[in-house]
Amino acid sequence: MSCILGLDIGTTSTIGILIALSGEVLGVASRPVTLTSAHAGWAEEDPAQWWDNVGAITRELIATAGIDARDIAGVGVTGMLPAVVLLDAEGRVLRPSIQQSDARCGAEVAALRAERDEAAFIAKAGNGINQQLVTAKLRWIEANEPDIFVRIATVFGSYDYVNWRLTGERAVEQNWALEAGFVDITRHALDDELIGWAHIPRAAIPRKTLSHAILGHVTAAAAVATGLAEGTPVVGGAADLIASALGAGVTRAGDVLLKFGGSVDVLTATGTVKPDPRLYLDYHLVPGLYMPNGCMSTGGSGLNWFARTFAGGELPAAQAAGLTLHQHLDRLAAARPAGADGVLFLPYLLGEKTPIHDPEARGVIDGLTLSHDLGHVWRALLEGYAYAIAHHVEVLTDMGHRCERYFVSDGGSSSRIWMQIVADVLQKPVQRLTGHPGSSLGAAWTAAVGLGLAEWDGISRFVGYDEQVQPDPATAGTYAAGYARFRELYRRLQMKAPA
Repeated sequence: MSCILGLDIGTTSTIGILIALSGEVLGVASRPVTLTSAHAGWAEEDPAQWWDNVGAITRELIATAGIDARDIAGVGVTGMLPAVVLLDAEGRVLRPSIQQSDARCGAEVAALRAERDEAAFIAKAGNGINQQLVTAKLRWIEANEPDIFVRIATVFGSYDYVNWRLTGERAVEQNWALEAGFVDITRHALDDELIGWAHIPRAAIPRKTLSHAILGHVTAAAAVATGLAEGTPVVGGAADLIASALGAGVTRAGDVLLKFGGSVDVLTATGTVKPDPRLYLDYHLVPGLYMPNGCMSTGGSGLNWFARTFAGGELPAAQAAGLTLHQHLDRLAAARPAGADGVLFLPYLLGEKTPIHDPEARGVIDGLTLSHDLGHVWRALLEGYAYAIAHHVEVLTDMGHRCERYFVSDGGSSSRIWMQIVADVLQKPVQRLTGHPGSSLGAAWTAAVGLGLAEWDGISRFVGYDEQVQPDPATAGTYAAGYARFRELYRRLQMKAPA
């Protein structure tokens, strides 16, 4: 039996999936990932933990499926982007990865904007000058960790790092390179001037590869570490949000995917390039299409932080009811009214990326009184992320993109109350998917296409439609007012922020 392995190097967990091309999921496995934030706005992880997770996951999947490693025809890896992983000339990791949600480089972003006309930069690079740029993060390292900066020999992303550990090949996948700010979108090629702006040697950015192109093959050392067969093909990889969108079937204008992972992503498909500084521009996995999108700094990671930090005392009650802590908190939130009786949450716990691009923004819980309880606050958190989604939809509409059908995927979409809140805030149905394990499926299918074993649209056989959550018209007024208050609260706090 021939099968494909997909790996997702996510912010909160590493996930693997083993699929048969006939449409059968042979196994799914995961391992947690530790996100550290030593200072306000920082977000770092240990790449060695990703690699250890990959080894454990692949061995588990092979054993669970009862297959021979040689039955795995290929491997595709996806991950968050653009995380920054640095190697020295001997291939040693120089420091923990700087995650895509990291907001430490506000001063560097301001300096870059002062150096260059942003409109001209957007026309060339496809994306704006913001904290997402790898250039800004490298400038921060140059200023604050000069001993590390001078030793940089390779700069690439999370799944590029895992691909290198698997194959020994150093390359950057096209969307990591694009969001990093190193691609001339008019030529679809790495640009020496853009790379030079980061003050690193040109050779530090490896060759750019297409997502579905065969990058290399599993080495003997990687085979020992993972249990995979030596010589197994590995494709270029995929950005996690784009891989998830492929799995959801977002390939036509008007379709929008809301991805509820460690961060919350908002994506749509288009055949035209419309660079806008408020959002990001990525390549779709299907050649010839593009994917304008937004990505919040937090999502599931913010909810996990709150539950771990403030709601641990509820764990016995959750266990007594046979629920996880999140399910218990959801039940409390569902018993509270729309609008959380005036409690409002700004989910800017690591600053915020799209659409405000403000690394100095902070998380805020507003409107608390002694009459409120944990259920009110948890509901306000869920509503805050829903309001932030509505902000992205407003921007997409302003850019001329239709937002008609909404699909939801990844772990957070399993929360029925959260999806109801999203439907109510948007006043649009949201379609839950069944059989969609997230980005790992898109990674596996990208590998299948790259190996010539499948066509892009064949991924639909894995994913079906579950419940369509309908909006409650009775909440429309409450949430319209809540959204206006959400936007105004940020504006007022921004004006009061110290220079």
